[in-house]
Amino acid sequence: MKAIRTIEWKHGAIRIIDQTLLPLKFRVLDIRDIRVLWKAIRQLKVRGAPALGAAAAWGVYLGVKDAPETEFAGFSRRLDKVIGYLASARPTARNLFWGLERMGSVAVRNRQRPVSRIKKLLFRQARQIVEDDRQTCRAIGAFGSTLIHGGDTILTVCNAGILATIDYGTALGVLYSAQARGRKFKVYACETRPLLQGARLTTWELTKRKIDVTLICDNMAATLMAQGKIDAVITGADRIAANGDAANKIGTYSLAVLARHHRIPFYIAAPFSTFDLQLKDGAQIPIEERPAGEVTTLYFKNPVAAQGVKVYNPAFDVTDHRLITALITEKGIIRPPFKAGIKKMTRR
Repeated sequence: MKAIRTIEWKHGAIRIIDQTLLPLKFRVLDIRDIRVLWKAIRQLKVRGAPALGAAAAWGVYLGVKDAPETEFAGFSRRLDKVIGYLASARPTARNLFWGLERMGSVAVRNRQRPVSRIKKLLFRQARQIVEDDRQTCRAIGAFGSTLIHGGDTILTVCNAGILATIDYGTALGVLYSAQARGRKFKVYACETRPLLQGARLTTWELTKRKIDVTLICDNMAATLMAQGKIDAVITGADRIAANGDAANKIGTYSLAVLARHHRIPFYIAAPFSTFDLQLKDGAQIPIEERPAGEVTTLYFKNPVAAQGVKVYNPAFDVTDHRLITALITEKGIIRPPFKAGIKKMTRR
């Protein structure tokens, strides 16, 4: 599979893959306006927690690179406005805010320098965030691959692969690393209603990587587990609280409950940039609610529900830490008790 970049800086613009068109069309978009970027984030043209961290970083640079202010006070006000605007795009993914915070801190630390120099440092920081994600995902993959055995069948949901990061993945990065080590395994991918990220994106990635993947409807997972056809579940995460509670795409919690009932390991793969240690548990994680049309139509095209019906459409759910077998990070694998393990790993 030819290497692809989910997001990069190219010719003075943020270049992203329009993920709403996959798998039928592969199209890149060059974004030169943060309002266009905000809309792209909101519409899931770019998505996935680590990729949103990179989008946030490049978005900050895009929003201030042509700022006319020469004094830090005025430049700082513009920077804060840009950061606040981008932060409003989506509420759940911790990496979006992590990227914004890293960019903001660069400006504050260098406030005594000329604004022109600060802009160059912001560009450098955005580029570093991208590179850090690339290395982080490979480390996650290396640690996680030790949990995959030859002959295993893995279940996953949504898309936590190349398209959700820079170019490798978290949950799918574990599978790519296992493949690189010569292990043979199979994957079942939940379709992930209502926007079908599993069907459209994960199967596209795994097929191109020549990994044996079978697509299932979300409500088929329990039957597969009861039939003894699943050896492990691996998912990504959008925010992880200090006690190990983890928010991920809606439907993840259901899989965790099912996995516990059937005594199947349930793993979450995520970088430390996804951890929000200011939140003591998952009850404090903000959950994004999305438009009703995502549920009442089949991918915004064909109506599948009675006109005017009420809709509840949370984009994420929270999996209780007691249902998680281990957290796979770039620093290593964390097992229960998670609160102590996360704290210890953070100090590394």
